[in-house]
Amino acid sequence: MGGFEIAQMMERLRAGDVRALARAVSVVEDGGVVAGELIAACRETAGRALRVGVTGPPGAGKSTLVDQMARWLRSEGQSVGVVAVDPSSPYTGGALLGDRIRMQGFAGDDGVFIRSMASRGAMGGVARAAAEVCTVMEAAGRQTILIETVGVGQDEVEVIGLADVTVLVLVPGMGDEVQSLKAGVMEVADIFVVNKSDRGGAELVEQEIVAMQGLVSERSGWVPPVVRTVATTGEGVQELMEAVRRCAAEKVGRRVRVGDAGGTGGLRLDHLGVAVKSIAAARGFYEALGLVVSHEETVEFEKVKTAMLPLGESRIELLEATEEDSTIGKYLAKRGEGLHHVAVHVDGIDAMFARLTAQGVRLASDAVRVGVGGHRYFFVHPASTGGVLLEIVGDGVPEGGD
Repeated sequence: MGGFEIAQMMERLRAGDVRALARAVSVVEDGGVVAGELIAACRETAGRALRVGVTGPPGAGKSTLVDQMARWLRSEGQSVGVVAVDPSSPYTGGALLGDRIRMQGFAGDDGVFIRSMASRGAMGGVARAAAEVCTVMEAAGRQTILIETVGVGQDEVEVIGLADVTVLVLVPGMGDEVQSLKAGVMEVADIFVVNKSDRGGAELVEQEIVAMQGLVSERSGWVPPVVRTVATTGEGVQELMEAVRRCAAEKVGRRVRVGDAGGTGGLRLDHLGVAVKSIAAARGFYEALGLVVSHEETVEFEKVKTAMLPLGESRIELLEATEEDSTIGKYLAKRGEGLHHVAVHVDGIDAMFARLTAQGVRLASDAVRVGVGGHRYFFVHPASTGGVLLEIVGDGVPEGGD
C-alpha cells in the first residue's frame, strides 16, 4: 500500500465507509511500515472520541454491559466503536470471541463498529495495537469508543492508559475476590458497577467497594460512584452512562481550571523517567512498594524499552536501552542508572513547541514526535532548564485535527 492508496483509504474513512474502517483496522493490527504511515495519516485528521474502558473479572457480564452501553449511545445518536480484547486462541493466536458473534446484535447498523482483538499475552490485558485501533476509529468519526478488557488483576490495568473514563465491573457472590483486589486496580476505576444486581448480595458488594475506597489514596475532585446494573435487561445503564459523562466533563474541567489558574496551559507532572540496565530486575523494587506496571512498549525510534508504573495522577517510567548506541545506552554507560528526565504534560503541545522555539529555548528535539501509547512529545535541553532534561508530553492528536 503506497501513499496514494493511503490517501484513498483516508478519504473513505472520513466519508464513513465501514469497509474502509475494517480494512484500516486490519492494516494497523498487522503492523509494519504501512501501518505506521496509516496511523500518522489518521492522527492528522482524527477528532477526539470519548474513550470508555470497561474491565472486571471473568463472568462479571462485561460483554453484555458493553452491548447495552452501545445501544444507549446509539439511542442518543452517537456513532460508536467497540474494541473487545479477548483471550487468545492457543491454536490460531486469534480472538476466541470473533467480530461476527459480537456483531449479531447490531446487524445492519453501521453506527456501531466492533473489533475483537486477541490479547496474545499482552501486558495489561489490552492488545498492543489497541491504542492505534482507537485512533483509526476516531479518524473514521466514531464519537465514543468502548474498550473492553479480558479481566482484572495486577497486570490488568493498562486500560487506564487508553481510556478517559474507566469502569470496573463487579458482581454479587464474588466472596473474597473484592477483598483481594490490589489497590492499584481500585485506583484505576472512575466508576464502579455492581452488575447482576438483581441477585442477592449486591448491597454487600457495594459496601465492600466503599470500604476498599477508604484504603486507597484520596482523589481530588471526583469520587468514584457505585452504580447498580442488570445488563441483561438494561436496568441502570442510563445511570451508568450519565455517570460516565459527568466524570469525563469533570476531568476536562479540572484540566481547564489548572491551566487557567496559573497560566500554565494545563501543565502537570506526567512522569519521571528512570534509566535502568534491566526493567525485569528494577521493577521488583517498585512492585514491592505497591506500584503496578500498567504498560510496556518498545519505541523503535528511540531504541528503548519502557515500562510505566502509575503513581497517583503521574507515573514512573523505567527505561531500558535496546541498543548500546541509543540515548539511554549512552546515558547508562556514562552515568549509570538513575533519573534520566522529568516529563510534564501540556494542553497544546504544538503551540508550546512553537512558543519555545520562538523564544530561543534550546531544544533537544527537532520536531514533535510520537512515543509510548501514541502520546506526542519533544525534549528541552538541560542547558535551558537548569541541568535537567525536560520532556514535554501532549495528547496523540495534533492541534487543528477535525
